Amino acid sequence: MPIRKTTTTLADGRELIYFDDTAPYVGGTATRELRDSRDPAPVAVTGTMRYDVLTGEWVALASHRNSRTFLPAPDECPLCPTRPGRPATEIPADDYDVAVFENRFPSFALGAQPPSPEHVDGEALWPQRAAAGRCEVVCFTSDHDRGLAQLPVSRVRTVLAALVDRTRALSALPGIAQVYCFENRGEEIGVTLRHPHGQIYAYPALPARTEALLRQSRTHHRRTGRVLLRDVLDAERRAGTRMVIEAEHWSAYVPAAARWPVELHLAPHRDVPDLTELTDDELDELAALYRDILTRLDRYFDGVTALPYIAGWHQAPIGADRGLGRLHLQVFSLMRAPHRMKFLAGSESGMGAWISDTTPEAIAARFRAVAPDRGTP
Repeated sequence: MPIRKTTTTLADGRELIYFDDTAPYVGGTATRELRDSRDPAPVAVTGTMRYDVLTGEWVALASHRNSRTFLPAPDECPLCPTRPGRPATEIPADDYDVAVFENRFPSFALGAQPPSPEHVDGEALWPQRAAAGRCEVVCFTSDHDRGLAQLPVSRVRTVLAALVDRTRALSALPGIAQVYCFENRGEEIGVTLRHPHGQIYAYPALPARTEALLRQSRTHHRRTGRVLLRDVLDAERRAGTRMVIEAEHWSAYVPAAARWPVELHLAPHRDVPDLTELTDDELDELAALYRDILTRLDRYFDGVTALPYIAGWHQAPIGADRGLGRLHLQVFSLMRAPHRMKFLAGSESGMGAWISDTTPEAIAARFRAVAPDRGTP
């Protein structure tokens, strides 16, 4: 699938990349608008990280994000194209297919400076460091009102191509431990911009979920000599009770210990560490399956046409233990019943002791029951 990539720099120095799949931008001479006419204030790169000695986790502190744009009116959306008679946006072109740019309010930034002193209050228990990574925004479409599930499969394929490109580029940056591509949808889970978009975080330290997975994976590998995520996929396919989709290159299933009210994992049949290692055939099939899954989400609860969800690509860490990682997508929702959210109250938030409001088998059965019609381009 031919895609044209065009890179430019916004007025404040941040990178912007267009990924186009339509004529005349592919195979023609046309190009997107590259000049940013704004005069914005400098981007804050003051984030730090502090080590939590009680959990072994690094906590990012990014107070500048408190001033980020919050649910603007549609005609003031910063992710829409720049249109005549409206304020200039993050994207200077008057139209685009897919666009990626550095976040103006980043949790992690390569320009973040090391804090001084190296320990909070000079206490050895509390190391601190610069939050030196990178955060990007991925705009799926120029259409403010059309979500990823409503796009043609060909456009979903372009979005995937952008994620592949950015995963490759960000993984090569110095000091990056892992790249995570994700989408938040729905104000119920904290979305501050309604325009269909995702994000990419290049972390300077491994997040807690990855650390936990690697601990389990190391133990499993020492005991069996095999990769845990590979064995999980094989076991789910053998059992079949929680399988939702089995295609040529991919399988989707509800994990045996699913904790969210709605949760689905999608994994390739071939062992690959991240999106960059997928073949064209695998990506082509993935584009159709991804839209299929998102369509099922919007059919999951009667009377809910836009389920709030989080969809995130778990990719292998960069460097040590990379061989224990395996690419997979996790999609989940905090909605436990129509228009009723699961709140992470005392047990979950205070102790991390999860209590599910349903069963994985019931979730899988519902996902199978709401399969979309086939054949939509």
